[in-house]
Amino acid sequence: MRTSSQLNIQHNVRLAEFSSMGVQAFAKSFIPVNSMQEVSGAIHYVKSTMSPYLILGGGSNVLFVDNFDGVIIKNQLMGFDIISESEEEIILKIGAGENWHKIVEQCVNKNWAGIENLALIPGTMGAAPIQNIGAYGAELADVFVELEAFEISCEEKKIFNKNDCKFGYRDSIFKHDLKDKAIITSVSIRLSKMGEPNWNYAALKHQIDQKRINKPTIKDVYEAVIEVRESKLPNPDVLGNNGSFFKNPVIPVFHYDELKQEYPQMPSYPVTEHLVKVPAGWLIDHAGWKGYRTGDAGVHEKQALVLVNYGNASGSDIYMLSEMIRTDIDKKYGISLKREVNVI
Repeated sequence: MRTSSQLNIQHNVRLAEFSSMGVQAFAKSFIPVNSMQEVSGAIHYVKSTMSPYLILGGGSNVLFVDNFDGVIIKNQLMGFDIISESEEEIILKIGAGENWHKIVEQCVNKNWAGIENLALIPGTMGAAPIQNIGAYGAELADVFVELEAFEISCEEKKIFNKNDCKFGYRDSIFKHDLKDKAIITSVSIRLSKMGEPNWNYAALKHQIDQKRINKPTIKDVYEAVIEVRESKLPNPDVLGNNGSFFKNPVIPVFHYDELKQEYPQMPSYPVTEHLVKVPAGWLIDHAGWKGYRTGDAGVHEKQALVLVNYGNASGSDIYMLSEMIRTDIDKKYGISLKREVNVI
């Protein structure tokens, strides 16, 4: 185990460059970890100093509303290894610090199917199972095999299978029982070498139909996903944002039927016999929030689901805007929006 003197412990670190929203906040201490030894050493440091801590990946799903008076452990564990391979499939073990989109790009170039619909989602491999990232009819749980994590209480490595992770819609055990109690170090996924791409999602089908492609390949779907996302979502390197700020709410069918009488154009997607999912972006847009701006905090002009930082918005500014939207949506539709973003 590395001692604190061997760790790269930094102090009073500006966090704007480590968060895609780019708000001004500082961490009292900051430790980048690149090996299991450094992970262990960082946890030992946290415990010995009795400091609050936060595990940070790509920072795409975090909103800092204030300075962090503790230790941020930046997960930079890398690796891209083939665990097993057959004619039909391949299992990969990927380091938690690897960039998610680069993983997708590499797999598509190898013609390995399963995650092409998840292209251009910001963040790292380690964050993917926490959020059970998903888009365009696919989610990480579809290809997940297992993950390795460092349990903070006992300081030991543990393996979690799919059932252990308790995946749900943008959800997992790491957002509940194991929140801040484990550091994901690697994730294993199973991809198909023979599989057909999934392009039934309406936006993808429209994009592919426009190109008059009758039988799209994995790369065709991958490129269509990028085109659709880039047409709607701002680049966080240009305009600070966390991507989708709110979850799509799931409501009872009877509630949706009542709303449908007043809002005939309101879309929905079946979840179960008694539940439907309603697009949060549609609710926010039709409530008049798209393009709204207060100071440097705003709602993106092309996608109402995305809150943006036009330059100097604070985390509190973004948070207060999200609260205004949640209050209004609840008042108009009787629907309580939940944030996808972790507010720190």
